[in-house]
Amino acid sequence: MRIKHYLGNWILAIVFVVSCSKEDEPVTAPLTGAPEITVTTLLNNQGIIWGYDFLPNGTILFTQKTGSLRLFDPTTQSNTLISGLPTNISAAGQGGLLDVAISPDYASSKSVYTTYSISGGFLVLARFTLNGTAASNWQVLHTTESASTWNGHYGSRIAFGTDGTLYWSVGEGGGGSLGGATSPHQNSQKLTSMWGKIHRMNLDGSIPADNPLLPGQTARSTLYSYGHRNPQGMAFDPKTNQLFVNEHGPSGGCELNRVQAKENYGWPLYSMGINYNGTTISNGHNATGIVAPLKSWTPAFAPSGLTFINHPSFKDWNGNLLMGSLVRKHLLMIKMINGVPSNETILLENNGRIRNVKMGPGGKIYVSVEDGGRLLMLSAK
Repeated sequence: MRIKHYLGNWILAIVFVVSCSKEDEPVTAPLTGAPEITVTTLLNNQGIIWGYDFLPNGTILFTQKTGSLRLFDPTTQSNTLISGLPTNISAAGQGGLLDVAISPDYASSKSVYTTYSISGGFLVLARFTLNGTAASNWQVLHTTESASTWNGHYGSRIAFGTDGTLYWSVGEGGGGSLGGATSPHQNSQKLTSMWGKIHRMNLDGSIPADNPLLPGQTARSTLYSYGHRNPQGMAFDPKTNQLFVNEHGPSGGCELNRVQAKENYGWPLYSMGINYNGTTISNGHNATGIVAPLKSWTPAFAPSGLTFINHPSFKDWNGNLLMGSLVRKHLLMIKMINGVPSNETILLENNGRIRNVKMGPGGKIYVSVEDGGRLLMLSAK
């Protein structure tokens, strides 16, 4: 079935395929125009596929929010449960087994990183060794000092810098989510709390010597930036190495931010949205020392995964930013011009709650959709 979406000047031709497609023919850059996209359904009925990453042999390691980790081989179609996971993973509320990321030194270390919530509402970053279909040498690198007692706003994406450091997004946690100067939930502004921060660390979890010294700190920590609410998408621009995150706002005010060391992004004191009870939070981000978002969305967008298109087969789309939406149920493509968001194009409209999107090997884009527990692969002809 071929469907054409007429999107301003874009014409998107999407072909839906049920089984794996053959590898595309080699492409020759530069290519221009709008690409013709084939969407292949790789997996069905897998629950909420919260995170996934790609092993050197082409297999896909993915998490199920309920607490399982699986290994999928697109060639053989085998879908195998990984053994050896901890027994205290809690899927209450917005928690569970969340992101998973293959270490940049995987060829020598066989290390994999994952994030998950545990009983009581604490958030954990851990690494382990993958031996076949077993997780061994489990090592907890960091656990939040306090709990998210309402089991919400964990954030929790992993990304690796080109210098080999690991970045971890952590939501505000705490006992609830209320913005404004009188909010009792100030984790994001507390520099003694891990919640509401982007963390930067060495692969063993230690503190890099060049991490920023934040206001009032006497010693460097894993804290890289602060004032974040619920960053559920995080990705580096492969051309500039700049780090971007998206964040859930309250009622409106969802954000796209460029993350920079030592900066304060405002939550819970500043937001373009309003509280769920209808009260005002602030008049934007107009305050000294507060970084305004590159872009915000009202009504709520409920952003999820984030990735940059990074393959010449996608022609004019190459270099654009992709972002999933949970509440609007579509994949959004944002044209980026010198690191600034420009025109938007809606892709995969009404396809379900999109939990994650990630650029994979071989110039393919992978999208997980909660509805139907699906993993999709987008290929450009």
